[in-house]
Amino acid sequence: MAGNPIGNRPVLGVSALVWHQRRVLLVRRGRAPLKGLWSLPGGKVEFGETLAEAVIREVREETGVAIVAPRQIDVVEIFAKGRGSRAARHFVLVVFAARFRSGSPEAGDDAAEARFVAPSEFDELAMTDDTRRLVEKGPE
Repeated sequence: MAGNPIGNRPVLGVSALVWHQRRVLLVRRGRAPLKGLWSLPGGKVEFGETLAEAVIREVREETGVAIVAPRQIDVVEIFAKGRGSRAARHFVLVVFAARFRSGSPEAGDDAAEARFVAPSEFDELAMTDDTRRLVEKGPE
C-alpha cells in the first residue's frame, strides 16, 4: 500500500495484564495511534525474540516494572484509519497475564504515564475498549 510506512503486513506486538495489590498496571500512550488513551503496557516483538521474552522486555522498558510467568490470555487487533475506508496500520497484539515481580511504575519508552490503577478509577480514565474489557474481568 503506497504511503504505508510498515508495508502491507500487520505489526506483531504484545501486552500484559499485571495486577498488584488489587490494582492493574496501565500506561497512558504517548504516541499515535492510541495517543492519550490508557492501555496495558506492551509493544512490538523484535526479530528472534519469543512472545514471552518480548512482553517481559516491553513491560520493563515502558514501566520499569519486572514481571514473571507470562501466559497468553487473548489476541487483539488494532486498525488505525487511513484515508477513506482503508487501514493505514494494522497491529496484532498477543495479550498475556503476568505476575508482578518488582519495581515502581515510571513512564518510559513511548508511555506518557505509568501507574497501578484501582478498579474504582477505571471510569475516570479514557481507556481503549479492549483494555477496559480485559481489566474489568478483575484479577485472575
